[in-house]
Amino acid sequence: MITGHLLDSLAVQPLLRGRHVLDVGTGAGFPGLPLAIVESDREFDLVDSNNKKVMFVQHVAGLLGLSNVRATKARIEDYAPGYRFDTVIARAVAAVPRLLELAGHHVGEDGVFVALKGRDPAEELESLPDNWRFDVTELKVPGLEAGSRHAVLIEHR
Repeated sequence: MITGHLLDSLAVQPLLRGRHVLDVGTGAGFPGLPLAIVESDREFDLVDSNNKKVMFVQHVAGLLGLSNVRATKARIEDYAPGYRFDTVIARAVAAVPRLLELAGHHVGEDGVFVALKGRDPAEELESLPDNWRFDVTELKVPGLEAGSRHAVLIEHR
């Protein structure tokens, strides 16, 4: 649990940009909740289509006094907060092209989409739309073997 969820979530902390972060398909709150704990000056919107998961995240955020977390039940393609985000992050949701199709419109003009992946996702990056550029960064997660976690940083061209 500690390595596979908590430390894995926190490994992406240096890649966050700006004040507003969207966690797509947050599930039980990973990586959004751990990041919100250590990044109290940032605002985190955690979105999932499963009401039980969203209720759990709301409960945990309340217990921990995380006033910088908003958990919302919605399909990400229908989510309409009224603004775009500095960082959009997704962990174990879908292949990168599908993630951009579903949630790319939430990335602000100078923002970044951070897709957390296992092994290097080179194959799925071959079919990215031309209006996006990307860079793959290997993440160092204590307790996990080298090369087992990557972040794909995707930006508007």
